[in-house]
Amino acid sequence: MITQFQSDRLVISPITMLDLEKIHALHSLPETDQFNTLGIPESQEKTKSIIQDWVEKNTNGLNRNFVFKIESKKTKNFIGLIAINLGSEKFKNAEVWYKLLPDFWKQGYATEALKRILEFGFNTLELHRIEAGCAVENMGSIRVLEKVGMTREGRKRKVLPLKTGWTDNYSFAILEEDFNSN
Repeated sequence: MITQFQSDRLVISPITMLDLEKIHALHSLPETDQFNTLGIPESQEKTKSIIQDWVEKNTNGLNRNFVFKIESKKTKNFIGLIAINLGSEKFKNAEVWYKLLPDFWKQGYATEALKRILEFGFNTLELHRIEAGCAVENMGSIRVLEKVGMTREGRKRKVLPLKTGWTDNYSFAILEEDFNSN
């Protein structure tokens, strides 16, 4: 089931343990940690245990959780991560998240990768609804979610434990019918 995707500028493929150093570097940046609840890992070993869990979920045959690396088609440079985690089979829903290196912010890469993952979710996994959440101060992520057609549905108060303290989170979602009408 796990496959590689391409878009105009990107190759999106399942992570492997060979990606450890790149993923650890991504997780270790204060800029990428600002709105993330994972926190900066204390060591590469901590990142390794996180990645091992992701690789296991990517390959266990259950096809419920997918974590992908995003790379430039042209340069093969590592850009970041994107994931889709399925919810209840009955509800045919999932949640997406992404994290990019700051050098690749504000260039449309997150939007391009997310569009491709939404396509995978709706057209291959046959989902009905895909959700995402982001800190209310995370303007970059809010713009990405809106650009791909997701609708802001609500605000959860003080639900994210960030370094700056508890913060509110916006809930976004897109339905299959919304995605396919664009």
